[in-house]
Amino acid sequence: MHIGGTWPPAEEVSAQDRTGGCAKTKVGTPSSNWKAIKFKMIAIPYLTALTTYFNYGLLFAFGQIRDFFSKFIDWFCTSNYLQGYAPICLGLEDFYTRRLYLRIQDCFGIPIATAPDAWFDVVERYSNDNNKTLKRTANMSRCLNLGSYNYLGFAAADEYCTSRAIESLKRLSPTTCSSRVDGGTTVLHNELEEYVARFVGKPAAIVFGMGYVTNSAILPVLIGKGGLSISDSLKHNSIVNGARGSGATIRVFQHNTPSHLEELLREQIAEGQPRTHRPWKKIMVIVEGIYNMEGELCKLPEIIAICKKFKFDGVLNMQFSRNVLCCAVNIFSMAYTYLDEVHSIGAVGKTGRDVCELLGVDTANVDIMMITFTKSFGSCGGYIAGFEELIQYLKYTCPAHLYPTSISPPAAQQIISSIKIDYIIIHQGSQKLAQIRENNIFFRSELIKLGLEVLGDNDSPVMAIMLYNPAKIPAFSRECLKQNMGHSWLL
Repeated sequence: MHIGGTWPPAEEVSAQDRTGGCAKTKVGTPSSNWKAIKFKMIAIPYLTALTTYFNYGLLFAFGQIRDFFSKFIDWFCTSNYLQGYAPICLGLEDFYTRRLYLRIQDCFGIPIATAPDAWFDVVERYSNDNNKTLKRTANMSRCLNLGSYNYLGFAAADEYCTSRAIESLKRLSPTTCSSRVDGGTTVLHNELEEYVARFVGKPAAIVFGMGYVTNSAILPVLIGKGGLSISDSLKHNSIVNGARGSGATIRVFQHNTPSHLEELLREQIAEGQPRTHRPWKKIMVIVEGIYNMEGELCKLPEIIAICKKFKFDGVLNMQFSRNVLCCAVNIFSMAYTYLDEVHSIGAVGKTGRDVCELLGVDTANVDIMMITFTKSFGSCGGYIAGFEELIQYLKYTCPAHLYPTSISPPAAQQIISSIKIDYIIIHQGSQKLAQIRENNIFFRSELIKLGLEVLGDNDSPVMAIMLYNPAKIPAFSRECLKQNMGHSWLL
């Protein structure tokens, strides 16, 4: 496969259903069995919910008591040099950190000493002050990697990718020391943008040096005051910050519930903007392909169908003033879709082309696709894919493109090489995709057999194990390390 060529045409593939069977379908057409997928959250037993809330309430109460008595101790022990300075944190601002997190912080931020392969070396730590500070030792523990995004193994040493990344390091240095609009655009950056655009089936793409910023910096450029941002209630924090920074009105719909999305769209379009009731300038519906905390697949076909009901054709008005290109973007006049494919790109679908391929959704029906390279591609950064006018507009206006240093050339080469393995060296790429699915199904089924509550779908590489009770978190974590299992935790 070369850059100038066309991507392989849609062909008949086997789309695995949620029970592990196969159903023949065409890439780009709806899968016959996707509607049979049951997207449901685990119902928490009342006793479990009650004891969990009681334990958190108990921790909060004891924390408040400790804070009350610590005020008197601090009053006598405070050094003179601190007098006259305002405290950095007041009241409850750092209560969670001081009274809950510090007690179990040895379960988080565990340093590793090798590449995040299937097995890695974990650095052992100890504390002499009740976990307020942790000190590293020279001892290592060989642990099974259960807390990494390295879905396809490209972040570790690879005979194809690693050598090419090292060669680009010698040829182009570790960094460009410049932004994309200055001297930070290399041949690898242009090649990478062409590759990923063809990969997801979009006319153009723009690459950024950080995945989180791809959401938080792009959304304020796409939508602003007078616009409406509608997103899933369990979206990623980067989407939350991006929507808040945009100045648009924010609304959320119930997690993975298209019917509530349609109801919300009808209501908001009928009411218009707050106070003035003028029509919305833009409406952006933001969803994730695989929800990063729950591991659930998005009901994308239904959401796309709903957005089409509220979509009007728009135009891109260009005005030139004092040689500055001012783009009045009216392309988002009604409900347009913004799809975050962070955890699904490269890891699901017959050829790894995210949930669009898995669920039979034509990428032409998704207006904006956001993806990061930190998961399946074993690198860093992210990109936005869409129509050419949109990408050109982002290159003129997006701060994440104009000001930061461009993505490292070796990181760009790593992404290009991993794409070539999956989609040019077809045999090796298909083996990796088949292996991750088999691992997902096996591991999930074994966890369920052990009596654990596991969220998500079989196709998802994200598996959330529910512990509920806060006392179980450190106990479970420390026991995992004793059994040589690395992990990641989120409270």
